[in-house]
Amino acid sequence: MTVIAQISDLHIRPRGLACYRVSETNMLAERAMSALNRLDPQPDAIIVTGDLADMPDAREYAGVQRLLASLKAPVYVLPGNHDSTAMMRERLTGVGPIGEGTADKMHYAVTVGDVRLIALDSSVPGAAHGELGPDQLDWLDRTLGADTTPTLVAVHHPPKSLGIEHMDQIGLQDGEAFAEVVARHPHVARILCGHVHRTIIAEVGGRVMTLAPSTGHQVALAFGDDAPAHFIMEPPGYFLHRFTEQSGVISHLAFVEPFPGPYPFFADEGVDW
Repeated sequence: MTVIAQISDLHIRPRGLACYRVSETNMLAERAMSALNRLDPQPDAIIVTGDLADMPDAREYAGVQRLLASLKAPVYVLPGNHDSTAMMRERLTGVGPIGEGTADKMHYAVTVGDVRLIALDSSVPGAAHGELGPDQLDWLDRTLGADTTPTLVAVHHPPKSLGIEHMDQIGLQDGEAFAEVVARHPHVARILCGHVHRTIIAEVGGRVMTLAPSTGHQVALAFGDDAPAHFIMEPPGYFLHRFTEQSGVISHLAFVEPFPGPYPFFADEGVDW
């Protein structure tokens, strides 16, 4: 069994500053780190699917480094549209082989237990939308073709429209080309994304795609074409992707904050009703 935890969209701010003047993303991210550290057994790895920082600047990445260094499990990261690939490479350590790829795009493949994890860079400097580009797509195609180990492919921007118009406008511009690549490789067991700040399950290239919620604020759910770009303080969460040879990848949504319980279903479990 191999378990990979997925968190996303931390949006770390300089100490003392809230995101969009409302969301205390630093505090909420600390709570998420604590929740991950309480897991028993620990996941084999944690992947952060982008938007680690918010602006970004050196102060934010110092906060990111401190938070990720507090995690017990190995950590891997990739950039989102709020990140700087160059600054991540300069400021972050112990978060995977982020120096690999090209000067402009980080991408890498690592083995975690019984699966491979591929991290891609969809960030476009100065823009909110995402793009992988032909060179990175070619690398992905060749990398998938070289090894048929069950593989999780992680990228910040989702490669298809999901019905929230203001987020769809800043999705992955070459999503169709990405879908064509993964469709050629049946051992792609899951596509992991962030960006939309919601828990969403969809299909891309015949493969299951899971979007993780943010560790901070969530995007308000509204399907209208003219729906405003609003966020909401719904409970933050994360995914646990569990792989076995018998079942493949099973993805479990977990919430950061504890809820009342657990309670036994039956009185014969030692409870005096």
